[in-house]
Amino acid sequence: MSPTDRVHSGERRLWRAYEPIHAICYFHPQFASTMSETGLTGWWNGYFAGRAAPLGPTPPQVVTSLFYGFSPAMVARAVPKIWTRITPEAAIDARLDAAERVLAEHADAGSRDELRRVTDDLERVIDTLSFDGRALASAWYSVPRPTSVLQRLWLATTVLREHRGDGHVIAATATGFTGLEAAMTHIATGQVSRRIIQENRGWTDAQWASARRALLDRGILSDEQTLTPRGTALRDRIEDLTDQLAASSVLLSDTPGGTIDVLTSLARALIDRGAVPASNPIGVPRP
Repeated sequence: MSPTDRVHSGERRLWRAYEPIHAICYFHPQFASTMSETGLTGWWNGYFAGRAAPLGPTPPQVVTSLFYGFSPAMVARAVPKIWTRITPEAAIDARLDAAERVLAEHADAGSRDELRRVTDDLERVIDTLSFDGRALASAWYSVPRPTSVLQRLWLATTVLREHRGDGHVIAATATGFTGLEAAMTHIATGQVSRRIIQENRGWTDAQWASARRALLDRGILSDEQTLTPRGTALRDRIEDLTDQLAASSVLLSDTPGGTIDVLTSLARALIDRGAVPASNPIGVPRP
C-alpha cells in the first residue's frame, strides 16, 4: 500500500472526519472551565478525570497503561487524587455539557437534522463493533447515551476515537514500542516537536535519553533523530495495522460518503474557527 493509499483509506478518511469533533475536549477552554465549575481545578486534573472517568476510580498504573504515552509519575500526580474532588459520573456529565456548548456554537443552524442522521449512523456502527482488548473504548461505550443530539454525537465520536486508539496501542506494542518510544518516532517525522511532547507527557531527560538509545540500537532512529528506512517501515506498518483493526468502523449503515462529508464539514469548522488548533501535540489533522 502506498503512502497515498494509506492517507486516503476508508478507515483513515473516517478518522480524519471524526477526530477533530472528539478532540474539542482537549483544546477548547470550555472543557476546563466546566470541570472547574465542579470544583476540580488544574488542566491536567481535568484531562485525566475527563478521559478516565468511565473506568471508575482505577489505580494510576491502569490509566498509564491505557493512555500509553504518559510518564507514570505524571499520571500518579493526578490519579487517584482527582477522585477525592469529583466523582467519575460528574466528570462524564461535565464533559458532555461542555461538548454540547462547544458544538452548538460551531454547528451550522441548518445542520441539526443532518447531524442527527449522522449520529444515528455512528451509533449503529459502534453497536456492531467488537471491543475485545479495547478497555478504554468499551468503558466509553458503557456510558448511557444522552438525549441531546450534540452530546450523542460527541460521545459516538469518542467511542470511535478510543476504539481506534486502543487498536493503535495494540499495533504499537506488537511492534515492541513503549509509549515514549512511539512518541519519539512521531517526533522524528517532523510533525510535532520534542518540547511539546516532553512537556505534555511528563518524561524526564534521563528517560528520554534511555528511549533514544534503545531506538538507535534497534536501527529505528538515525544519529540526526530522523527515522531510518527501518523506522519508516515500522511506523507505516503500525498505521496500516491500526487501519485494519478499525476497518469495521467504516461500515456506516446509511450513506458512508454522506456521513463522512457531514462530519468533515463540522470538523473543518472547528479547526478553522480555532476550537481545535491546526498544529497540536496529538496530531489531529484538518480533513
